[in-house]
Amino acid sequence: MVTSTIPVDDFLAYTIGIVVYFVGMAVTARVAFLKTYNIPEPVSGGILAAVVALGLVLMFGVALDYDLQTRDRLLVYFFTSIGLNARLIDLINGGRPLAILLALTLAYIVLQDVIGLGVASLIGQPAAVGILAGSASLIGGHGTAIAWAPEIAAHHGVPNALEIGVASATLGLVVASLLGGPIAKVLLARHAAPPADHETPVVGIPHEDEVTGQINHLSIMGVFLALHVAIIIGYLLNQAIAQTGLKLPLFVSCLLVAIVMSNTVPYLLPKLHWPARTKALALVSDFSLGLFIAMSLMGMQLWAVADLAGPLLILLAAQILAVVAFIFFVLFPLMGRDYLATVLSAGFAGFALGATPTAVANMTAVTKTHGPAPTAFIILPLVGAFFVDITNALVIQYFLSG
Repeated sequence: MVTSTIPVDDFLAYTIGIVVYFVGMAVTARVAFLKTYNIPEPVSGGILAAVVALGLVLMFGVALDYDLQTRDRLLVYFFTSIGLNARLIDLINGGRPLAILLALTLAYIVLQDVIGLGVASLIGQPAAVGILAGSASLIGGHGTAIAWAPEIAAHHGVPNALEIGVASATLGLVVASLLGGPIAKVLLARHAAPPADHETPVVGIPHEDEVTGQINHLSIMGVFLALHVAIIIGYLLNQAIAQTGLKLPLFVSCLLVAIVMSNTVPYLLPKLHWPARTKALALVSDFSLGLFIAMSLMGMQLWAVADLAGPLLILLAAQILAVVAFIFFVLFPLMGRDYLATVLSAGFAGFALGATPTAVANMTAVTKTHGPAPTAFIILPLVGAFFVDITNALVIQYFLSG
């Protein structure tokens, strides 16, 4: 299908990502469904760009190959900004919800693989395909799917494991981006859960404040200074942790450092204007996350997914139904049936089928319209960053060895 590839360097990919972001804003503003169901603007633009890229392949056999280094830096910016916004009281308040969400997430990793194995058996596919279309690619994302593909291809009779894993993760990311907003809308309509009373957003500027918010060049530069200091320290911490044999994503160590800074620096230096909970930080955070999502989705290779239709679509349909049922009948009730539970439900839809940034994008879209939920933006990244990858690896290994 692909006869030639056009490489797109990092700076040009970054620029295209900005264009895609604005296209998504325009499309979402004009399509009632997207706006009503809180579909994130970068999701609209990113999926549209991916469809255009698919059209180039189908009509001309030309594929775009994006260099996405800047996208990965934006992810570090975003999670560091989450840390800068973290208040100790939010972390304390998040203790019980964090424990519940963690327990539910760990349980769902097992459930996701059980569903994958069961459906794969019903449609006559190898058990390993069920794992690939389960936690390896959905909760695990592209990285976990790619990491496990060689093992599955070599020892479990699935020679195209890499293609199946990547295709499943790609489709999961698309659905995850589209599912969170509608779930939140249904929950809000049924349960009339009012938002918590917080004066400023953690991520994103509410739609009604996007024009009138007070932001100046000093506030923006102050945000970047705080972010860069936290990232430098986070990088050094990440290097130190790596020397112990434990590998963590860079954004995790930066998130931790930013949390510590935001709960110490303002008290040690009370005259310093700290950027936490400011509209300037919300703007930088929103931009970083939005552009990360736009660039991630525009880089999807949908033509690879098209080659693996049929059984893969059946597996993913079962996983989607399972996630929706789990959210409505398990997660939302156990999280308290309140506004925090609603926002986390939207986030879990993005997380269970896509990735942590997708989950946060879903929550951002909801809170920009209905009001902030700062605890959600602390506990969900913590669950995704610390516990899921390790548990997922153990669960995958268990099912593959069975």
